[in-house]
Amino acid sequence: MPKPPVPALRRQPVHHRAKAAIVFGRRARMTASVRVTSPGIVSIAVLVSSILLSTAALVHTARKDVRRPREG
Repeated sequence: MPKPPVPALRRQPVHHRAKAAIVFGRRARMTASVRVTSPGIVSIAVLVSSILLSTAALVHTARKDVRRPREG
C-alpha cells in the first residue's frame, strides 16, 4: 500500500520592518512604522517606477507643445 503524501512545510513570510521619528521643535513629534514582505517591496517598486515613467511622459508631451511656434 502506498504511503500518503507528506504535506509541504509552509514557511512564514519574512517581514521587513522600519521605524522613523521626526521631531519639530520641542512640541511636535511624528512617528511612523511599517511592516512589509518581500513581494510587497517589489510591488511598491513597480508602482513607484510606473508613476515616475508616466510623469516623465507627461512632462515630455507638455514640453513638445511649448517648443512649437504658434501660428497666427
